[in-house]
Amino acid sequence: MTFSFDIKDELGRIPVKKKCCMLSELVAFAYTCGTIRLSGQSITSLHISTENASTARRIFMFFKRLYSINTEMIVRKNFRLNKKNSYILTIPQSTKVANILADMHIIHGDKKGKIGINSSVYHSIIRKKCCKKAHIRGAFLGAGSLSDPEKGYHLEFVTHSSQYGSDLCALLNEFGLHAKVIERKNSFVVYLKEGEHIVGLLRIIGAHEALLRLENMRVYKDIRNNINRIVNCETANLTKTVNAAVRQIENIKYINDRIGIYSLPPLLREIAIARLMYADASLKELGQILNPPVGKSGVNHRLRQLDILASELKERYGNKTSQDN
Repeated sequence: MTFSFDIKDELGRIPVKKKCCMLSELVAFAYTCGTIRLSGQSITSLHISTENASTARRIFMFFKRLYSINTEMIVRKNFRLNKKNSYILTIPQSTKVANILADMHIIHGDKKGKIGINSSVYHSIIRKKCCKKAHIRGAFLGAGSLSDPEKGYHLEFVTHSSQYGSDLCALLNEFGLHAKVIERKNSFVVYLKEGEHIVGLLRIIGAHEALLRLENMRVYKDIRNNINRIVNCETANLTKTVNAAVRQIENIKYINDRIGIYSLPPLLREIAIARLMYADASLKELGQILNPPVGKSGVNHRLRQLDILASELKERYGNKTSQDN
């Protein structure tokens, strides 16, 4: 099962006691995964489709509690892609579907009896904070998905209405989630990209089990990334130290070949001999070997002096040693 499926399965089990919140969720289902069928100026039926069994049961229960009707349910096997079952809940005309849609403020009529479909959620449906949360939960159950947190953070709602996408985006941003909306082919996608905003949304809609799983994954990824950064940094520093030591030893050998180490001033002679004897030692370790001990900056200064001397000798004699000549 996918992470999204687990979240929806958890959300489908969340109890809702307030009828206003049930209505708000149903409206979200209608806008995200619902289809209204018309015949002329008459509405023939409302269909709501989902691939999650717990979501289907939830929709069935809400319609029964709010309108005292039993919706018809058809289960279809999807033989393409994920091969999951599709649950199609239908409210036929015999149950006065037009009255239900009018109560949900999804349709409106004029004096001439013409029916229009509202592209925006009626303000009274999401007036209360609890109803706003319920609507977001319904929108996720109907059209939401979350990518595998192991691969990245991306949560989105796919809608077919530009206006509803904008309204949903605005509703999410009322909770400070920094949602954005883009057009993708013939759909409008409302999405979140930041891990902390996705965690915030899961908290709002009540997916606490999924939230804990996501937080555990975030902590694990942060620890793993920090370890990788430390290892990479240590590797880079070690490589830098080894390359510097190799260069210093080559320069000291060149100096010894051309003018001899014992012709150097005492301080430079001492550090040159120490570097040749302890090729793998760090600057700090070299400083502790000297008598009296010298700090890293002092050791580095002396080795730079040797590098400068080697460069001057190479300009005078060339890169070849006397043995090569």
